[in-house]
Amino acid sequence: MFLAEVNPPILSNSRALQQSLFSLLQNCKSSNELTQIHAQIVVNGFSQKNYILAKLLSFCVTSGNLIHAQKAFEQVRKPSTIVWNQMIRGYACSIAPHESVKLYNKMESTETKPDTFTYLFLLNACARPSFLRVGEQLHGRLLSNGLFANIFVQTNLLNMYAIAGGDASVLKARRVFNEMSERNVVTWNSMLAGYFRYGDIDAARRIFDDMPERNTVSWTTMIAGCAQSGRCNQALALFREMQRAHVEVDQVTMVATLSACAELGDLKTGRWIHSYSDKAFPFRSQQRLVSLNNALIHMYASCGVVEEAYRVFKEIQHRTTVSWTTMITGFAKQGCGEAALGIFRWMQSVAAEEGIKPDEITFIGVLCACSHTGRVDEGRYYFQCMTTDFGIEPWIEHYGCMVDLLSRAGLLDEAQKLIETMPMEPNGAVWGALLGGCRIHKDVELASHVARQLMTELEPDGAAGYYVLLSNVYATGKRWRDVATVRQQMAEMGVRKPPGRSWIQVDGIIHDFVAGDSTHKDAVAIYEMVDEITRRARLEGYAPKPSDTEVLVTVELEEREELV
Repeated sequence: MFLAEVNPPILSNSRALQQSLFSLLQNCKSSNELTQIHAQIVVNGFSQKNYILAKLLSFCVTSGNLIHAQKAFEQVRKPSTIVWNQMIRGYACSIAPHESVKLYNKMESTETKPDTFTYLFLLNACARPSFLRVGEQLHGRLLSNGLFANIFVQTNLLNMYAIAGGDASVLKARRVFNEMSERNVVTWNSMLAGYFRYGDIDAARRIFDDMPERNTVSWTTMIAGCAQSGRCNQALALFREMQRAHVEVDQVTMVATLSACAELGDLKTGRWIHSYSDKAFPFRSQQRLVSLNNALIHMYASCGVVEEAYRVFKEIQHRTTVSWTTMITGFAKQGCGEAALGIFRWMQSVAAEEGIKPDEITFIGVLCACSHTGRVDEGRYYFQCMTTDFGIEPWIEHYGCMVDLLSRAGLLDEAQKLIETMPMEPNGAVWGALLGGCRIHKDVELASHVARQLMTELEPDGAAGYYVLLSNVYATGKRWRDVATVRQQMAEMGVRKPPGRSWIQVDGIIHDFVAGDSTHKDAVAIYEMVDEITRRARLEGYAPKPSDTEVLVTVELEEREELV
């Protein structure tokens, strides 16, 4: 009787203390607080209480502190399903997803049984091409234990196959999709993304058109997929359609659209996105993605407005390596070599302070800048310090930049030696850089040697530009017989130089022009203006010089004037 009267208040106090510690875990804000709360859990003998431990592990997983979570988990004698699930979830989202599979195998050897959430987290862990075989085994397990009918399990399974890529995987993803009696917008989005990863843009478009409901992710996936597949006009058309549908545009959408703007030179749409982003996500807001700022820099630089790109760059509070690299390559591509190198020196001066360092892409921009400014010694220095100071092994693109730098400077022997000592086989771009130097410095003999290398390594379609370049070299050296031979070879092989192409934006519409094309709706007016410009040029005393038209050695004089 005494025990019956005494025990209830003790149990009540114990329950109250557990609830208090659980509440503290719910409101925990830092790792230091977590450590103190965990200590109280251990001191008061609650380290085996699964519901408290599950809450502790949830905080660890959410904050990325898997080391603490693993230590706490190892102290539990009989983890419940929810405790196992928290650890499996944590590793599924980490850089070591295979640990999730290991934990699942250990769990299977105990009396604790997995539930729907266990498989949801495992399927997330297997959403990687290298884990496809394990994912297929899980698929079989789901069918045998009757959990396959769950819409969330089916969606995660579909997503796993979609991410794996390849013919077989995308077919399995579609099979899962077709077998689903119920689908939500996440399911449709997973199938949409799967087709883009597989490279079937048309199938992705059909899925998008059939979707009963679209959210921001649906539109963004479609815009990004088209932009990355080279269908930038379609990407921008989708963006405008998204606006007309009054779907919320988020920062990821803006990044994808800016990529298309950069490719097409659509400055007007790019400026609109910049203005919209400033209103929706103020520049110094902590919520603004670094990738959005980087995309703005890339867009402005690609559209030739490097001053605006630099203004955005200067306003960024927290720059990443990508931020610095985008600005460096932006300046370099626009011929502002000195400015690009100035940015790189600035990057080096704050490297320790901001915790950033150049990567392979950064050095491509730096070497390109050295090439366009003729800084041979500086280029050699940066090429060497890539390995000695930063531990970066040069890619073939870096060798191509160095060959271009040396060739432009007239150091053709050094450039040729560099090619011969490269640790990888030179490609057309590397040989082409040397051939370009031969044209500048009129080294016909070396050009002939380089051309032979190019012609034997490249397909006819890829060799067109190099045939023309070799023809120019021969023309510069007045070797007309060789010019004729090259032109004859081009004709016999069916090789044609891709026609010149340009575009301009007028009143928000991008007009695309191809040399010799007459399909534009205003073609008559355009060619009338060309004739007028030519007529006025003649009145001013203009006449095409041989140096202006060496690329057109087989073209009649009147036609040369027009094309020049």
